[in-house]
Amino acid sequence: MDAPRHCYIGGMPYPPRLAHLATRAVVVAKLAPTFATAHHIDDEEAAQRLSSALAGRLLPALLDSAWSAMRGTAKRLNDDGLLEKVAATLGDRPMRPGRVATLSPAWSAFLVVADLEAGTASEAARRVMETDAGRQRADEGLAEAGRFLAKELTRGK
Repeated sequence: MDAPRHCYIGGMPYPPRLAHLATRAVVVAKLAPTFATAHHIDDEEAAQRLSSALAGRLLPALLDSAWSAMRGTAKRLNDDGLLEKVAATLGDRPMRPGRVATLSPAWSAFLVVADLEAGTASEAARRVMETDAGRQRADEGLAEAGRFLAKELTRGK
């Protein structure tokens, strides 16, 4: 019998250097403005909750999603070129806050997943996300957040 499928647990096909550039603190900085706006909380609380959410399996899954998005949009750059672009973008200000994303159903699903990982979501939310439809929404949310993070990590120089 197969183990239960967890939608946001992925492999680790992104290069190790991406994780060295896009650390948990950097990813929190990029996502916190959206998280704060969506939850109607201050930036500090948003950063703390996101940091907690990204302490486990969600960060590698998000980096995997972001890397897939980067590779899908960068036609002229190879993997090393993409990593150099990320390094250049983060350059002098790696903790520069990200833009606030336009919320969508997929973003909302990602935010629920983050809340689940941080331990701040309700039991009802957990039950919904454990359904097939909830897992599909979580996958869509992870892809959406990954695309946003990819843009944030490559929008610089």
